[in-house]
Formats: sequence, structure tokens, C-alpha cells
Amino acid sequence: MGVAHSHSASEEVRELEGKTGFSSDQIEKLHRRFKQLSGDQPTIRKENFNNVPDLELNPIRSKIVRAFFDHRNLRKGPSGLADEINFEDFLTIMSYFRPIDTTMGEEQVAQSRKEKLRFLFHMYDANSDGRITLEEYRNVVEELLSGNPHIKESAGSIAEGAMMEAASVCLGQTEPDQVYEAITFEDFLKILQGIDIESKMHICFLNMETMALCH
Repeated sequence: MGVAHSHSASEEVRELEGKTGFSSDQIEKLHRRFKQLSGDQPTIRKENFNNVPDLELNPIRSKIVRAFFDHRNLRKGPSGLADEINFEDFLTIMSYFRPIDTTMGEEQVAQSRKEKLRFLFHMYDANSDGRITLEEYRNVVEELLSGNPHIKESAGSIAEGAMMEAASVCLGQTEPDQVYEAITFEDFLKILQGIDIESKMHICFLNMETMALCH
């Protein structure tokens, strides 16, 4: 979409405001950033993210980029990846990072939070089977920890410990012979219940937010 100053463009902006919750000013800013990323093309491909300095040092860079093309996040299907995304798709993904509007009703706030958590869950659930396996969970935690030289060696055991802690939250009293291998989305909601997801997502995606909204 070209956000030009014409009657039809204004209607299109209003429609995008309704779909994504962004203001017209934010849509204008994000459109400029989209054009920078795409090189003035109508779509963005994965390789367009290669020149984003903020992402170069991010240990989960590949997962962040992948999230932009994940059909589940784009609300286009239960699995698979898009080859390219247009501006409306880009806004759909960026809307996951938009702060929760506290003036909304309790139900809407809960729904917004759930959507953010589902986005995070999809980053862990790389094979789209609706579960985070011990390996998938460990991979992400290890990637996040590997940037810290002080704990790099013990990243694997820390990741496994985190998974076991998650399992205890989900299962409560686990039978001694029960092996806990995966987290469902419902489990994920339980684990993160009461955690300030706003600050967590802000920290987790700080570089992405900076890239998109502060230029």
C-alpha cells in the first residue's frame, strides 16, 4: 500500500487503524520503515532483514525474522511460512508489539495479552505442532543465554532447569515415573500467569521495536 494523500488512501489508513489499533501517525512511520526495509518494493522478503543493524547481534535474530513470515502470526493458516509479506502483513506482526490499551475492557485486555503470548509461543513452537518440546524450549533459552560469556558453559543445564520448573507449574504433583516432554499453549498461559508480559516482550523485542517505531 502507498500511504498517499488521496481519498482512497485515507480510507485505507482508516481501515488499517481499525484492524491493527495503530494511529494514522504510527501507520505513516511504520510505512516509511517498511519502504526502507523493502527498498521501495511492495513486499518484504527474509533477506531484506539482513541489513538491519539492531538485529545483527540479537541471539534469536533468526526466530524474530521467521516470526514475520509465520502463517500463524499472519492469521493465514495453522502452519507454513510466507515467501514475502506486504505492508498490511507487516502491520499485523507489529501490532503484537503494541502496548496493551489500559482503557479497554478487562476481556479485551485479556485477549490482547493472550495474542501476545501466542506470538511468543509460536516462536518456540518452530514445527507448528502446538507444543513446545524440551528441545525447542532449550534451544531458545540457550540461544538467549549464549550471548552472556559468564554463563555460556552452563546454558544447557539452566535451560533444562527452566523447563523442569515450567513442568512443575503445569503438572503440580508429578508422579515419580512421569516424564514431562512438552508444553501446550494452555500450559504456556499458566506458566506466565501474573507475569508482566508487557515488559517481557519489550525486553525480548527491544531491538525490533527500536527498528520499527523509533526511526
